[in-house]
Amino acid sequence: MTKRKIAMLINPASGGGKGAKIAPIAARRLRERGLEVTELTGGSAQESLKLAEAAVREGADGLVACGGDGTLNLALQAIAETEIPLGIIPVGTGNDNARFLKIPLKDPAAAADVIADGRMRELDCGHVETSDGTSRYFLGVMSVGFDSQVTERANDMTWPQGQARYLVAMVAELSVFKPVAFKIDIDGTKADQTAMLVAIGNGAYYGGGMKVCPDAVQDDGALEMTVLSAVSKFKFVRSFPSVFKGTHVAEPHVIQHRFQNATIDAIGQVAYADGERIGPVPAHVSVKKSGVHVYAPTTA
Repeated sequence: MTKRKIAMLINPASGGGKGAKIAPIAARRLRERGLEVTELTGGSAQESLKLAEAAVREGADGLVACGGDGTLNLALQAIAETEIPLGIIPVGTGNDNARFLKIPLKDPAAAADVIADGRMRELDCGHVETSDGTSRYFLGVMSVGFDSQVTERANDMTWPQGQARYLVAMVAELSVFKPVAFKIDIDGTKADQTAMLVAIGNGAYYGGGMKVCPDAVQDDGALEMTVLSAVSKFKFVRSFPSVFKGTHVAEPHVIQHRFQNATIDAIGQVAYADGERIGPVPAHVSVKKSGVHVYAPTTA
């Protein structure tokens, strides 16, 4: 019987260096389960993507991202809209996509077992094109506005780690942030809005467990947009904890839309997706129905 060939894209720096320790555990488990594993580590994101794309061209039966959501997003670029399945060994500080898919977050051997078991889900993915010509797929959440500015700030910080870093960056950004005048086109209908942020979810989570798009479904052929209208900073801070449970959508200043195609524009704003900087708006966002196959528990 021919062994399944798995290419594992590894980010050794993920999770504050945990990637280098966890990758061998996951690779060993996959080999114990009878899979052939090739480990890939690039010196940069661009080099890692080239390695992943080459592995797919050369016949890999699956591509596994061993790292955080950024590593997963990188792997997605190599296999989106193909038949090659994507596997996840969560190592990052956020792991929002793994959380949504119910991949074990703290047990790399158990996460590897999900891949070895071979159960797959056919999921949608988002696709975004920004004004600088960048074209990129995303699996979880894309954001513009306050949260993307916070992510820009958090990505420049080396301390603290995990969710705490995002919270520290949020407090710092809140002191200087002003509501944004967004121009939005949703499936051909204009919905311009002065808002704190616009989040577009194929998945529910971002920022290390914040359920910003709680009604997002990853296989319904649509994306979920959450718009937080302009509010006072006091009201924003007071209601912020509700985002971890997804109950913020019950607030009157939160607007939701479900769509297939949208364009978002605002002066001086940058789009982020899966925690990665994509590019300046205007950005066109669309859903790619059944655009990715993912190794995941079928009950997720």
